[in-house]
Amino acid sequence: MSKKTGNLIVDILSLDHEGHGIARIDGKVTFVDGALAGEQVEINVYRQHAKYNSANAVAIFKASAQRTTPRCQYFGRCGGCSMQHLEPSAQVAAKQRVLEDNLAHIGKVKAEIILPALHGPSWNYRSRARLSARLVDKKGGVLVGFREKRSSYIVDMTSCEILTPDVSALLQPLRELTVQFSNADRIPQIEIAVGEHITVLVFRLLAPWTDDDAVKVRAFAEQHGVQVWEQSKGPETVRPFWPETAPELSYSLPEFGLTMPFKPIDFTQVNVAINRALVSRAMRLLQPQPGERIADLFCGLGNFTLPIATSGADVVGIEGSPELVARARENALHNKLSNAHFAVDNLFEMTPEKFAALGHFDKLLIDPPRSGAIELINALPDSGAPHRIVYVSCDPATLARDAEALCHNKGYRLAAAGVANMFPHTAHVESIALFDR
Repeated sequence: MSKKTGNLIVDILSLDHEGHGIARIDGKVTFVDGALAGEQVEINVYRQHAKYNSANAVAIFKASAQRTTPRCQYFGRCGGCSMQHLEPSAQVAAKQRVLEDNLAHIGKVKAEIILPALHGPSWNYRSRARLSARLVDKKGGVLVGFREKRSSYIVDMTSCEILTPDVSALLQPLRELTVQFSNADRIPQIEIAVGEHITVLVFRLLAPWTDDDAVKVRAFAEQHGVQVWEQSKGPETVRPFWPETAPELSYSLPEFGLTMPFKPIDFTQVNVAINRALVSRAMRLLQPQPGERIADLFCGLGNFTLPIATSGADVVGIEGSPELVARARENALHNKLSNAHFAVDNLFEMTPEKFAALGHFDKLLIDPPRSGAIELINALPDSGAPHRIVYVSCDPATLARDAEALCHNKGYRLAAAGVANMFPHTAHVESIALFDR
């Protein structure tokens, strides 16, 4: 470590789970935004904590061979991406290390097989987004986009390299539209949902549109070929505005001959290509067979449930959201699958008694939110438990915690694990694991 113009020059030892470079200053860990492992960089420490520092890289003296030029002109200011400066395949390798480190240090387990990472498009992949909107007089209009790093301010952006091209092209027109509204200062966000046949924009309205506003909305929707929805309060107030009828949002899983309709605020994966690959891998690991009884827990709108049902197995999908369960039932009917059944239940309140009441399952698929599924795992019986579990995770730390419970308390072995690059250029780690007993 040395000093230069009041800043420090440090060697970057590794990357953390958020994609920050890690250096040590007098033995104290320093997380460096914008630095990569193996680099020598000049840093500016912007915050000192008791046990660590936070810093920005301000100059690169020795660059990593894996460093690349960010494609987005807003990278570094926008909080949407954190890893565009790292070559895409190296991003995936870093995520694989995060998964393995979490399994080893938190779960005290090691996968018998490391699955090849699931790759997809690195750019223009994002089919869902929640954009912030704000009237900013100093900018002379309305800003629409993602928030700045470590800030509530919105980036002054007119394009985005991770949104689908048609949505990226809407950013500037949305700014020009929204500033004309009578309630321009009362629209905090615009949610985007891209389907195979329609793109929906959901405007969050803290004050209603006037008749003059409505004329502008209709003209915008017709010019850009989108459907506009409005939301005045909670999710139950989301409704189509213009046109009132349009092709429904949907995505497809061609390998299984499935079409999955959804509403614009339903949870669906943001990366269609990786979702297809992840479902395919989950089915290969689960190996559902006719005559088996399988549970899909945290089933959502049936993203994994219906592919399981196409195998001929009898499948029960359980989810805490009544709205998503209703959508899953509709999707089963839409795809003419009578062997997929659904129930509403809070899986975070699962007990051994409640699990036993569900009846015997040969296999489980678990796809929980970031908080994981520890209550469910603790409720599994010691004897007669499902002999195979496929666990899809959006947080390697809670996967590792749950893996420890499965392997050390419930008699399972971690047969395989790997990552899926659902969110390229971010530090988000999506993974899948196979547990057998």
